[in-house]
Amino acid sequence: MGKSGGDVIVVGGGVHGCSAAYELAKAGFKVTLFEGRYLSAGGSGRSAAGIRQHFGTEVNCRLAMYNVQVFRNLQEELRCPLDLEFTQWGYLWVAYTDRSLGQLRLNVELQNSLGIPSEILDPEEIRSRWGYLKLDGVIGGAFCAEDGHINPHGLTIGYAEAAKRHGALVMMKSPVDRVLVRGDRVAGVSVMGEEWHAPVVLLAAGPWSAPLAASAGVELPVAAERHQILVTEPVEPFGCPMVLCLDDGAYFKQCPNGTFLIGRDDPLEPKTCEVQVSPGFLEGVCRSVLQRMPILKGVRVVRQWSGPYDITPDRQAIIDWTPVEGLMVNCGWSGHGLQFAPSGGRLVREMLQGVPTFVDIRPFRLSRFEEGDLFPEPACI
Repeated sequence: MGKSGGDVIVVGGGVHGCSAAYELAKAGFKVTLFEGRYLSAGGSGRSAAGIRQHFGTEVNCRLAMYNVQVFRNLQEELRCPLDLEFTQWGYLWVAYTDRSLGQLRLNVELQNSLGIPSEILDPEEIRSRWGYLKLDGVIGGAFCAEDGHINPHGLTIGYAEAAKRHGALVMMKSPVDRVLVRGDRVAGVSVMGEEWHAPVVLLAAGPWSAPLAASAGVELPVAAERHQILVTEPVEPFGCPMVLCLDDGAYFKQCPNGTFLIGRDDPLEPKTCEVQVSPGFLEGVCRSVLQRMPILKGVRVVRQWSGPYDITPDRQAIIDWTPVEGLMVNCGWSGHGLQFAPSGGRLVREMLQGVPTFVDIRPFRLSRFEEGDLFPEPACI
């Protein structure tokens, strides 16, 4: 017979699954969320936890503007049990080549046209604001003071707890084996061999969404890719913004507790959900960041970890109904998904309600890959 999962079953206890569960439960849907391990166990909890509006596609910029607006009051809205640590120390993108600076200029022109207060800076302007940065070779940058940081665990757990207050059932240590299909429509999911039934299933499980979709006969062009991060001991906070290099993918920022998060986009990282770390990354990223931030010399590294990105061919998300009636996906965020939790949850809710989405998300449709209508996001790290 199986058990009832209510109106909607959400698969994935990361930030997008929990945000969707909250939005749906608040709107009156009966929701059951399944997470195989614990909340924020996957990419959400292993994120660099940046909040930015610096994107190079209009739909991402519009969604990012909404996210920042929501984050300002989300602590109170969700009655979060953990501090969200939302801070706006800004994002600074630096360029070492004309090509990268040209892309930053295009991005900022788009952002300004939509009302995002980003700006292009020359090296002297950067030096006057952040004198501790070493700018050898830097020819310019882009900065937005409204961007910043949020605690990924607090955000995910906050959404889940708020969803539960609205009646959602949140099941941890409950891995979904497969999606159940009857005829041409979804019937629910199998959880450790036990059937749970619902007319709608949302796959919001990052790279794990692809094999689950395949169990229903749906191909998702989503691949896992390992990314590593390290964190230092705390030093006296001085509000260092997130600094990113578009040329080599290195980034670092200071968190509200004084620690520094440091990472780098490495195309040689294995395509896996496994979470091992490598000494080569530690050595390489430290050398790269010290060239730009020499005042960190001597600051000790406390911990190093890794987590999976869920990558699509154009590094853009998939938010759509699948060919199996009742089966929806929200995944493929390619490294910038944490900050899109507010907009992602709202979009899922609007799609289930059958109302127009507040932003046109046709570019995120699943069929774009078969159609060859990709729209790459140029501001990805």
